[in-house]
Amino acid sequence: MSTDLMLVDASNHVLGRIASIVAKQALEGRSIVVVNAEKAVVAGREQRIFEDAIRKLRTRTHASQEKAPVHPRRPDMYFRRVVRGMIPWKKARGKAAFRNVRVFMGIPDEYTNKPLQRFPEADASKLRCRYVTVEQLSAEIGGRKQ
Repeated sequence: MSTDLMLVDASNHVLGRIASIVAKQALEGRSIVVVNAEKAVVAGREQRIFEDAIRKLRTRTHASQEKAPVHPRRPDMYFRRVVRGMIPWKKARGKAAFRNVRVFMGIPDEYTNKPLQRFPEADASKLRCRYVTVEQLSAEIGGRKQ
């Protein structure tokens, strides 16, 4: 397995498509750093996306009726959680892969002058429907920018 570093720019990429690429690369043993996670987009009508996210936040469990499960609200943690959903999290291989994924809002100083990788198959400019950025979604569900 290779352990080389892969820098990915998530701006103007469809969230699910870029997350699946990141998950697959992580499972192959690469270290992935995703920057500009707040600029990734979720395809669909704005109101529907917001309603679905808010409904998920209100989900309760039988074991704990008074307290809902914790759902990420910050854009970088939301992106990371989407990637986690595409990895076999309960297996050792999945946990090891997930540890190799780091997600940032904006571009940290240590990665400013390094080349960022983009994926044309995940580009949002091809979309013919409306979309919302992860930053807008996060602001709607109560997240705050770091």
